[in-house]
Amino acid sequence: MIANTLCLDHTFRFETGDTLDGLRIGYHTSAPAWDGKMKVVWICHALTANSDPGDWWPQMVGSGKTVDTDKYFVVCVNMLGSPYGSDGPSTTDPKTGKPYLFSFPTITIRDMIAATIEVRKHLGISEIELLIGSSIGGIQATEWAVSEPDVIKKLVLMATDVRVSPWLTAQCEAQRMALEADKTFREAKSLEGGKEGLKCARAQAVISYRSYEGFCKTQFEADPDTLFASRAASYERYQGDKLAKRFDAYSYYYLCEALDSHNVGRGRGGVEAALGTIKAQTTVVGIDSDTLFPARQMATWAPFIPGSTFRTITSDFGHDGFLLETAQLSEILSPLLQ
Repeated sequence: MIANTLCLDHTFRFETGDTLDGLRIGYHTSAPAWDGKMKVVWICHALTANSDPGDWWPQMVGSGKTVDTDKYFVVCVNMLGSPYGSDGPSTTDPKTGKPYLFSFPTITIRDMIAATIEVRKHLGISEIELLIGSSIGGIQATEWAVSEPDVIKKLVLMATDVRVSPWLTAQCEAQRMALEADKTFREAKSLEGGKEGLKCARAQAVISYRSYEGFCKTQFEADPDTLFASRAASYERYQGDKLAKRFDAYSYYYLCEALDSHNVGRGRGGVEAALGTIKAQTTVVGIDSDTLFPARQMATWAPFIPGSTFRTITSDFGHDGFLLETAQLSEILSPLLQ
């Protein structure tokens, strides 16, 4: 995948009414340019991923893989607020020469899609053969399919929702509280602020991404006579440290706030009415062990999308099953790409 940056030379207006004069949007493509003939597969990435799906979804995206980068023009945009190429709190404010931090405008899901549409137009793409999104990627994909129903031909929504649930908001708030508990976070002196809070927030998030069965399979104490269990604790600290090395607390905070803005029915007559405008051939995919976006909840709104199909993936690994259950995902995606 090839890294690119689109620099807007006009004012970008956020849903809150705030504006920025110019905006950087990072994205990856499978070829230097679209030839106008190859079918387009567009992927919306998850919370702390980047815009190179070959990096975080290598079993699914690449030469000869299910999403074959030799056959399709594959695109993925780094969402606003993420530190991997698009503007957000971690990027430099040209007025001060320092990171924006809390001075960056508050971001919503619709702002992310407005920026994504700018990239689509820049690339000259008028039709997307298949749009795929999981988690917050699925949230973006749902918003996009409603915003531009004539652009998306096929749509796959995995482990996601059409409106932020109280359960998800509570998860996000607990993680924001972890950031706030680190006094360096609000001091906002540099991007190093809130690192310890970020580690804690990530550790909390990992629990919501996995399941009881998944933890018991991978973090079980091998010694039957161990005095104190420590393997799962060590795993939690490892995950916190790992994210803190590649991400910053301010981007994490902004992205969690953006999740709370998600409501595909806002100003559109409600969720059911909004979903009814989707024209794409849609497949909704739940994961049977996902506690963050329960499959049973996804099954309640999937029928609101005209002609949609609902599928369930079986996994012991909860929400992260969309990253791990390659064979089941290929079985769902392959017919849509043939």
